[in-house]
Amino acid sequence: MHRYFIFSRLTIVFSLSGFGLVVAALVGMVRPVAASQLNSLSFSPAISIVESPDNSACLACHEKPGMTTSFPSGETLSLTIDSSHFAQSAHQGLACTDCHADISSFPHPELQAQTLRDFSLQMYTLCQGCHEEQYTKTLDSVHMRAVAGGNTNAAICTDCHNPHTQPIITDQTGALLPAARLRIPETCARCHSAIYDAYRQSVHGAALTQEGNTDVPTCIDCHGVHNIVDPTTNAFRLQSPQVCAKCHTDQKIMDKYGISTQVLNTYVADFHGTTVTLFEKVTPEQATNKPVCYDCHGVHNIKRVDDPVYGLEMKQNILLACKRCHPDANTNFPDAWMSHYIPSPTHYQIVYYVNLFYKIFIPGVIGTMLIFVISDMVRRLIERFKGASHR
Repeated sequence: MHRYFIFSRLTIVFSLSGFGLVVAALVGMVRPVAASQLNSLSFSPAISIVESPDNSACLACHEKPGMTTSFPSGETLSLTIDSSHFAQSAHQGLACTDCHADISSFPHPELQAQTLRDFSLQMYTLCQGCHEEQYTKTLDSVHMRAVAGGNTNAAICTDCHNPHTQPIITDQTGALLPAARLRIPETCARCHSAIYDAYRQSVHGAALTQEGNTDVPTCIDCHGVHNIVDPTTNAFRLQSPQVCAKCHTDQKIMDKYGISTQVLNTYVADFHGTTVTLFEKVTPEQATNKPVCYDCHGVHNIKRVDDPVYGLEMKQNILLACKRCHPDANTNFPDAWMSHYIPSPTHYQIVYYVNLFYKIFIPGVIGTMLIFVISDMVRRLIERFKGASHR
């Protein structure tokens, strides 16, 4: 009985050992195959297990209409992307994950923003990755200073440029396309609607928005693009004549409309312009009560000079403009102003001919006197020479 028990124990041990050898052999056969397969895949250590999806994978969900998400504030964010608009946008060659780098799988990470505006403020800094130059300019702009000061409603990149529908706005040389130029006032109107309403009725705004005339100035021509400065500062006020002069001294543009290009020269030559120019050069931050262009012509509501109600060609209108600084001005006061024209046979003839007379008369008188003095000196020298020779 004892021998049978020992034999049974040995049988079990040998059986288990044999089974273990079989398993080990099978594992050894499998491992080389698996290793060879892994080597043939040539995985890079930098590639993560979950690869970023391509745009078609994202649009499989995000192209569905009515797709939204909500914030704790109760506001709703649309998540639907129109692929046809995106395909025609300036960002058409980008992958979704180029901007949304934190999203590579589903479900997506939960949004941390509490409001819709918080979400925009978290996302707009992504623009810096591709548009560093423009982004850096905005940091010193009036908008970014407002954001830094706690005004979260001030404009940021995505308020002007929708990343999913932003059209191409420049040509290959970097020049602004005419179609893009026409859209600028409407973009600014999203925040500055009251100013847009005034601009649209002005001589500039009506030409741009109603006639499609791209010769006239739009918002960015006066205020800049990404580096918009504060227009309420003394420095901006003193520099404003130079802003207006960018167009009004352009011979090519002004000749189309029969407008004098001497506006800057005639302004700088008079008392008002001379004083403003001195302030700009010497103390640009100091205030001056001397008028600049927009004190007489208006800011966003500039009218044609021949407008019967507001035009400065009308004597009663220019008198009202003068009285803002000269309350005692009478009806003859504006007659001293020559409307930015240099006197000529066609403009202010009397002044022109008086100037012409003195341009001839003064050199003639001085020249005659010089001839008389020189001839007298020559005569005296000759007489002195003759007197010396007789001695």
